[in-house]
Amino acid sequence: MTINRIKTIASAAFLAVALTTAPVGHAQSPKQAMDENGAPLFQVDPYWPGPLPNNWGMQQVTGIHVDHEDIIWFLNRPNGAEGDEVFDHGDGPPRAMCCVPSPEIIAMDQDGNVVHAWGNADHHPNWPASLQTVIATRDGHVWVGGLGPRDSILKFTREGEFVADFDHRSADGQRPPEDNTATEILDQKGRFQLDEEAREIYILSWKRVLVYDMDTFEFKRGWGGHGLALEDITNDPIPPYEWDGSPPPYEENFVPALHFIEISNDGLVYVGERGQNRMQVFQKDGTWVEDFHVAAGTPSERLGPTMCGGVTTRKELPACGTMYKMAISRDADNSYLYVGDTANSQVWIVDRQSGETLGSFGGSGRYAGQLHWINAISTDSDNNIYTGEVEHGKRIQKFVPVWQ
Repeated sequence: MTINRIKTIASAAFLAVALTTAPVGHAQSPKQAMDENGAPLFQVDPYWPGPLPNNWGMQQVTGIHVDHEDIIWFLNRPNGAEGDEVFDHGDGPPRAMCCVPSPEIIAMDQDGNVVHAWGNADHHPNWPASLQTVIATRDGHVWVGGLGPRDSILKFTREGEFVADFDHRSADGQRPPEDNTATEILDQKGRFQLDEEAREIYILSWKRVLVYDMDTFEFKRGWGGHGLALEDITNDPIPPYEWDGSPPPYEENFVPALHFIEISNDGLVYVGERGQNRMQVFQKDGTWVEDFHVAAGTPSERLGPTMCGGVTTRKELPACGTMYKMAISRDADNSYLYVGDTANSQVWIVDRQSGETLGSFGGSGRYAGQLHWINAISTDSDNNIYTGEVEHGKRIQKFVPVWQ
């Protein structure tokens, strides 16, 4: 029996179980089941997506975006590849039936079939060395950004043909010193969001949000934490705090690392602060609306590298901060915010209107339905949730609604 045949049978068995609670013989549509606190319930599809084709190796999934056609685009960043995971077979016979370096941009349909795959360091001279975000737009383009000193935001067709480079790099390719009034030369441009209707790019850089024209790449506006003007943002590090199980002390400025920016249907902008376990909500002009906190007593990244796992210390220290990535539910009211929290290995379900945390799913581990260093999350029009993991998690998972 072939692998594809096994996968088909297993997936069918999973769907049969998943649909056993759906009403039969009723005219009304099934509704998503809720727990006692009003949180919608999800369960993992343990057979999705199956192995990648062509013996491609699965690596760090630093970004996921589900487009208007419910195509799941994700980044397959090879920065943390182990020696026995990815190697070049060269021109000789294969060393093993595995481990072929994969394209770094992969797109799948909802069934897990690969429909697009392209991109690596040889694809374009300015290909991002530290991939972070991928967004596919309705006009047929794919935007890719990274966080390396020389990285910026690149625009391609869906087939991978280069279209444009946002640039705004330093001339020497080095990181510029922090200056929150600077708008021409930017550091770490890879965490961004697109407003397709207004044709605007929202970029997180240092302690601010910057907005640029999506076509001309000209600067339009920007703000700091709680709507601070750019000239009022501090360029100094935010002081650490002594963690005793309490939330971090209040800070008016944004507290790095700023790790996601999302925009709701009603025009609110959500910015996640990994350093503060906080999500600030704004109008599009930068007017502050309110703050949401999720698992606020968790140690935040504001504690610093001696307390929180970093690039060189992850094996010795845990992750800090709850605001890694966030997705907004696709219903008309955008009822829920799904917050990916690496420190607690959870996806928190937050009521968007009240900011109340209703529930969560996940748990630390590598079994199906558990999470290890979640760093990407998105949702499709059927309210399926897709997650991606970095460090040694290196996988994507699909969580489907439980129906009643």
